[in-house]
Amino acid sequence: MKRFLLVVALILAVLAWAVVRWKGRPRPPAPPPAAADTSSAGFRAVRLYFASEGGDSLMAESREMVEPPMLRDRVAALVRELDRGPTRGGVAVLPAGTSVRFAYLDADGLLTVDLSRSFVQEFRGGAGAEYLAVASLVRTLAVNVPGVKRLLLVCGGEPLVTLGGHVPLDRPIVASDFP
Repeated sequence: MKRFLLVVALILAVLAWAVVRWKGRPRPPAPPPAAADTSSAGFRAVRLYFASEGGDSLMAESREMVEPPMLRDRVAALVRELDRGPTRGGVAVLPAGTSVRFAYLDADGLLTVDLSRSFVQEFRGGAGAEYLAVASLVRTLAVNVPGVKRLLLVCGGEPLVTLGGHVPLDRPIVASDFP
């Protein structure tokens, strides 16, 4: 019986020693956490307006874009996409290099957008091209920025009377006038 107790004690001692060694050994480093699935986080379908192939009307193109949290950044992203041009037919009508310097939306739905000087300096065209450039900008911003009822375009911090002499821009543009 003593021998049996001695064997049991020895087995328990070996098991205790194994447990202590196992718990005390360094663990392998944890694998880095998997990147969060952001495939749908912060993305939004937007509708951009470009001239039709014939240049007589606007056509819509849908895209997925990251939606920035700040208004100025949202407006700038939309204008940047207009500047890049269409991907499925149509014609870009925004003067090349047009960008947003500032954007402000007041409580009455007036979106004031200060555009880079490229908007005026790079414009080439007559009355039809001017109408399409302004309409492209107005429709794109009115459709994609909630609360916009009217737009006031400013260029380089200065009031803008017109882009090419045909469409008056010295007062707010009613978004619904460009259906």
